[in-house]
Amino acid sequence: MDELGFDAAVDYKAEGLRRALRAACPDGIDVYFDNVGGDVLEAALFNMSLHGRVACCGAVSQYDGAAPPHGPRGVPGLIVTKRLTLRGFVVMDFYDQQAAALAELKGWVDSGQLKVREDIIDGLENCRRRWWGCWRERMWASGW
Repeated sequence: MDELGFDAAVDYKAEGLRRALRAACPDGIDVYFDNVGGDVLEAALFNMSLHGRVACCGAVSQYDGAAPPHGPRGVPGLIVTKRLTLRGFVVMDFYDQQAAALAELKGWVDSGQLKVREDIIDGLENCRRRWWGCWRERMWASGW
């Protein structure tokens, strides 16, 4: 956590995610990038600050083919009372800004403001196994 410069981290699979987020962000969440959906999105919505912003990019929690048990509770009530902005995010919508974004990201990496961790796989024959390992959270869980 210190190496990457995070202020806090929570285990999204542990009981009490909503409480853990509140403890990690006692003043609320100003900006949330959601790539999971489901219960994680719900916990984030309950902890958003007034006028918070949510970029919705994916729904990994629903990619296994099973129907989700429910949508996030509190919608649309939380969106209205907290005056939240939720917006879908598809990277290709910003293709025209790619060169500028890469230049800015490179500057952050070069200055140390953005840390890069790589997992280099030797041999094309190992790519499939590593890809599935990524989905099984082996990289993050093992600390790479």
